Amino acid sequence: MPSKYLARLLMPGLVALLAGISSAHAATVESMRLWAAPDHARLVFDLSGAVNANVFSLANPDRLVIDLDESRLDTDASTLPLEGSAIEAVRTGTRDGGGLRVVLELNRSIEPRHFVLPPNDKYGHRLVVDLEYPGESAVENPIDPIEAMIRDQEMLAQRNNAQAQAQAQVPGSEASPAAPAPVEVQPAQPHPQRDIIIAIDAGHGGEDPGAIGPGGTREKDVVLDIARKLASDVNGTPGFKAVLTRDGDYYLGLRQRTQLAREQKADFFVSIHADAFNSPRPEGSSVFALSQRGATSETAQWLADSENRSDLIGGVDGSLSLRDKDQVLRGVLLDLTMTATLNDSLSIGGQVLDQLGQINRLHKSRVEQAGFMVLKSPDIPSLLIETGFISNPGEERRLRDPVHQQGLARAIFSGIRSHFERNPPPASRLAWQRDHQRQPTGNEYRIQSGDTLSSIAVRHGVPVGQLRQVNDLNGDVIRVGQVLRIPSS
Repeated sequence: MPSKYLARLLMPGLVALLAGISSAHAATVESMRLWAAPDHARLVFDLSGAVNANVFSLANPDRLVIDLDESRLDTDASTLPLEGSAIEAVRTGTRDGGGLRVVLELNRSIEPRHFVLPPNDKYGHRLVVDLEYPGESAVENPIDPIEAMIRDQEMLAQRNNAQAQAQAQVPGSEASPAAPAPVEVQPAQPHPQRDIIIAIDAGHGGEDPGAIGPGGTREKDVVLDIARKLASDVNGTPGFKAVLTRDGDYYLGLRQRTQLAREQKADFFVSIHADAFNSPRPEGSSVFALSQRGATSETAQWLADSENRSDLIGGVDGSLSLRDKDQVLRGVLLDLTMTATLNDSLSIGGQVLDQLGQINRLHKSRVEQAGFMVLKSPDIPSLLIETGFISNPGEERRLRDPVHQQGLARAIFSGIRSHFERNPPPASRLAWQRDHQRQPTGNEYRIQSGDTLSSIAVRHGVPVGQLRQVNDLNGDVIRVGQVLRIPSS
């Protein structure tokens, strides 16, 4: 048989074979998911296999183009919830040369970022496209600039004190004696009466549902409900202000959550969860503080591991840097700061646990400690609260109940408020109320950097002993931001 006739006979089969090989390597977009946050939107492509993606912007009008090689669409992009995002419309089609093209029509300026993720225990292959909004705040009601300045002064004084202690502990290191800066005589100033900032973190969100109960309840939903109720209680109490790290169904990295708390000058950070165990039997609320030496129980370690895997699901990571400090000093400084912060965390945690025990069964009667990444903020007291085990059918039902959610929120805030009423930050409204009640007459003076008790006494023409007496001071130790009552001369 002539070769040309043989080729004609074999050609259809060869074409079919090549088409089959090509389709075997092609990826299918099985679904598209979108979450809108105040400062960004995240678009996720769920894929049947790995893909090569090219993402670029076009202007006039503003668009973002997403090209996926050797891919086809097997979902309806028109069902994406675009409200609240920078995306006005989505168009899809086959691009020249094959492959899938997705065009996002935009209604504002964005900074795009994209990455691919391999399969994990929750999802298969994914392409993640983040649309970040330059200049937008991640929180809806950011801290007032004046209060932020006051907080900066307080935190600077705390860091300076910690560094002085650290230098004293480092062998061969001596703090340089600073020459006393001339302090201009200032009249008594009104107390700033700033709010105490409570950062409230609803765990998980977006593509990370958290634990899922036997009835299908998603952790990310119930903890957001509880967080919102907690924020309402905080904002309804004079002298306190709540900052929600997320107020919608979108994902935040673990480091980003603590970074938001730091940006908002939070006095305290609380992360709300409703986790699960590999058995339906465990129940009750738990309170966790950071452990620097491992978990205090097997359950604590298991929960910490599961929470810390969230960043593997979301595909982000971060770390804390103290590179601007000498290596030995850095270690001592961080240890001092973490010790003070952890002590406050454990103190607040004990009070929160007592309050939770009045409305819910406790899983453990003490504050546990585990290596939760979301708690690793060296300068902000932090707690992670497991409101209950969503894997327990009875507790799952209670966690869905708005009345029970409100009870949990009130118990959490009651414990937090109790701590700050006993230990108010110097420039806070609660500190002013405490000082005002002690001595309702006379002038006020808020301590500035460089002040000493004796210099304040000379400046206002009063004896040091009298200044100590009216302010209930046992010695000469004072703090920046602290308010002193100045008796009439």
